[in-house]
Amino acid sequence: MERQERLIYLDNAATVFPKPDVVLRTMMETYQSLGVSPGRGGYDLAVMASEMVTDVREHLCRFFGGDDPERVIFASNASDALNLVIQGMIEPGCHVVSSRLEHNSVLRPLHHLQEQGLLSYDLVGSDGEGRIDPEDIARAIQPSTRMVIVNHASNVIGSIQDVEAIGRVCRNRNVTLVLDVAQSAGLVPIRMRDWGVSVLAFTGHKSLMGPTGIGGLVLAGDVDIRTTRFGGTGVDSESLVHTQSYPYRLETGTLNCMGIIGLGAGLEFVEQEGSDATRTREVALAKRLALGLAEIPAVRIHGPSGWDNRLAVLTINVRDMVPEDVGAILDGDYGIAVRTGLHCAPLVHQELNTFPQGGVRFSIGPFTTGDDIDSAIAAMTEIGGVR
Repeated sequence: MERQERLIYLDNAATVFPKPDVVLRTMMETYQSLGVSPGRGGYDLAVMASEMVTDVREHLCRFFGGDDPERVIFASNASDALNLVIQGMIEPGCHVVSSRLEHNSVLRPLHHLQEQGLLSYDLVGSDGEGRIDPEDIARAIQPSTRMVIVNHASNVIGSIQDVEAIGRVCRNRNVTLVLDVAQSAGLVPIRMRDWGVSVLAFTGHKSLMGPTGIGGLVLAGDVDIRTTRFGGTGVDSESLVHTQSYPYRLETGTLNCMGIIGLGAGLEFVEQEGSDATRTREVALAKRLALGLAEIPAVRIHGPSGWDNRLAVLTINVRDMVPEDVGAILDGDYGIAVRTGLHCAPLVHQELNTFPQGGVRFSIGPFTTGDDIDSAIAAMTEIGGVR
């Protein structure tokens, strides 16, 4: 099979690419006219920049079903946001419940803080379909449990959790629920208030259609997070104590103005297209890919058996082949970009019995076409056929 002239990009779970033209145009045009430091001056342009930032906070608050736009906090990405939460909420001797489906943005901070003797934690497993039983979380909660942290959707196998049921468990036990929506935001409607989510961590560069380098938190009204970073905020500058009002309590330095512009434009694009319609289309393409790969005897497909409550993410292995080699062949010979290895979620691969080599992940995006899927199936048929 000849190499494709056009890159076939099937790594959208890492970063959606390309970004919509309207998002890129809006970023450039708005930044050219409004690219000053928001909140750092009283002149008209600085005030307009601040108003733009406020508008995006308000949009995010509505989008996720939050309580208060001032409790929308900007960070660099979901990993950065999760670090703010974990390090700002733990207390010496506290306990945290999470899952084996988590990304290293949760696992590594928890491990580090446990190594420091500051907390203990338990990780619940999942069933054969990659889903967490809320009762397992209930059983793991202790009197000292400070928070429960789960991801809404797995970046390895795409399984979507029943957050509403998990939220009921946390409410009944008076435990803070932290939800990582890095994969699901923009594809699955999220009702933070209705689900009992106290803290939501998001990133902009995936299905929210924004650029890299922007993400953040949405906090319920009854949640407080300690300041763990200190610096300029543009307010209360006369004090050496970092201001404790939100959102400045958790934001330091000049905000990523261009990233916020792009995130706002991405949100508008997502709402115009319709997240349900986008996910339905992506899942249809993923089903098509799965059916094609299932015809290749050397290919083993991992994850849920069905497509209800699942994102368009498919992880596989090829018998007697290292995942990195499969990815290199797809890239070098066929012009197909996928992600190989452990996908920053090693414990998922332990549950799949694919540790330590990991797998080959195909992740569908909003601009993936049927021809892209057919090309991937044809390429994998050739690769799998030589085993």
